[in-house]
Amino acid sequence: MKKLSYKTQGTCSQAIDIELDDENVIRFVQFHGGCNGNLQGISKLVTGMKAEEAIEKLSGIRCGFKTTSCPDQLSKALSKAIGE
Repeated sequence: MKKLSYKTQGTCSQAIDIELDDENVIRFVQFHGGCNGNLQGISKLVTGMKAEEAIEKLSGIRCGFKTTSCPDQLSKALSKAIGE
């Protein structure tokens, strides 16, 4: 099991805690701060998904005028967790 606490940048959320199993399947995601309902939804949607698939789907999503978003930051956290 891999565990990572990732400090986000440029978003309302401040950090993301993630856990991956030995096959890089997402087992747990928790955002700290940000839009609670939306981020709980994202967490539930990616749980059980391969990290690589989630990265592909979430990478590059922007929030308004910002160059990043909470989903994009999750993709960065997952990339770090799997060593990409």
